[in-house]
Amino acid sequence: MAEAAILLKERVRDVLDMRPAFTTADVARLNTRFAGTEAADIVRAVLDEGLLGRAAIVSSFGAESAVLLHLVAQVDRAFPVLFLETGKHFPETLTYRDTLISKLGLTNIINLTPDVGTLAAKDATGLRWSYDPDGCCEIRKVQPLERALIDYDATITGRKGFQSATRAGLPLFERESGRLKFNPLARWGKADVEAYMAAHALPAHPLVEQGYPSIGCAPCTSKVLPGEDPRAGRWRGWEKVECGIHTPVTMLDDRSNEPAF
Repeated sequence: MAEAAILLKERVRDVLDMRPAFTTADVARLNTRFAGTEAADIVRAVLDEGLLGRAAIVSSFGAESAVLLHLVAQVDRAFPVLFLETGKHFPETLTYRDTLISKLGLTNIINLTPDVGTLAAKDATGLRWSYDPDGCCEIRKVQPLERALIDYDATITGRKGFQSATRAGLPLFERESGRLKFNPLARWGKADVEAYMAAHALPAHPLVEQGYPSIGCAPCTSKVLPGEDPRAGRWRGWEKVECGIHTPVTMLDDRSNEPAF
């Protein structure tokens, strides 16, 4: 009886740790540490030191995706790469994805697909994009990514400040819904992207030379005219600027407490 009482007293209750992996203070420290550091050096330090915890790249294999994938591949070719296979991509994008995988030696590509039951219930005709693009993105991009990100503390994105007004002022590190986002190319301009691709002989997405500087799903991507915002061809005619997997800079949680760079 006494032994049972001792065991009961010493028993430790199991408690789930629901705290976010990163705090606003963590984000501020990272932004301060890497201010003014070259992208390649930041990527190497972040990966070598394991500063992101469990992390993955989220890549569209779009117009400028080769740069980020190349930077990470120089450090770790087996780093997880999440690709949202929406079922609506240009055939050229799928071919380009396979080309980059082969050229860069990427070994851990994870294709995320929409839930079959959800598609049958909410987009049986496959035409939801034509009358509800937000709803289409929700079931084909947002939900599949949310399910996948349960296993990760952080993501690496290829977003850049010059791409659109809603991305201007993008920080290197940001915190969204408790998860860290690392944007190593945030301060790059178009010339930087072009120079890097040329220096490393990276193949261009075949649709770029046809007038598509930003490439998403085929039904919702159109050509961009000279002088237009690079993302002007995305959801043209709709009051929509992001698919939903990235939050506009002005709406990031806790942003008021983070330094601006």
